Amino acid sequence: MSELSVKEGLTAMEVASYLRRHPEFLGEFPDIALTLLVPREQGSTTSLASYQLEALRDKNRELNHRLHELVEIAHDNEQLMVRVHSLTVALMRERTLGDSVRRVVAGLTEDFHTDLVRLALFRGASADLPTADWLILAPGGAHDLPAFAEFLKRNEPLCGRLQPEKLDALFGAHAAEVRSSVLMPIDGIGMLAIGSNDANRFHPGMGTVFLKLIAEAIAAAVARFP
Repeated sequence: MSELSVKEGLTAMEVASYLRRHPEFLGEFPDIALTLLVPREQGSTTSLASYQLEALRDKNRELNHRLHELVEIAHDNEQLMVRVHSLTVALMRERTLGDSVRRVVAGLTEDFHTDLVRLALFRGASADLPTADWLILAPGGAHDLPAFAEFLKRNEPLCGRLQPEKLDALFGAHAAEVRSSVLMPIDGIGMLAIGSNDANRFHPGMGTVFLKLIAEAIAAAVARFP
């Protein structure tokens, strides 16, 4: 402890600096640890030992809360994986293109609780395909969807708030109801759009793993039919 003995009139900052460099100090002088008082809320004081114990309890409560959050996230992800798997299996069981696209929209609406779904396919009209506001046929690909040319070129998911021209092209009369959206390219076959009236449901920083899995399942299902 020569560092303390060679200097008189130490300031509080110097004492604090010394203790930070020598965290074993209070272990060597336990009587000091027991007599130190730590200020608490509303002007009251407590012993250092009590303060450290309470700090550990606070940390433990924080860790338990974080663990609970992680367990909930894992549970939610498990449920999402089950729904994605169920949709994939259902799509593989459909025997026509029309039934496959109907299954896509029904599955997303019923099992994933989406507000609005739009499926754009790069093919022309056929007797097998339904006439519905949720199905957009664009045989010319990106040329028929100029508002999405840049999006289709990037071939990456787009989450958040869409520009008015994109909303109008996708949701028409329902465009004003859409507060947040996600767009997913479908491997040269088309694209999937989901609109929500909740402004916080889809945002730029969200994960898109499950959405990509859904897009891949749709691509595999649609590719079976010429």
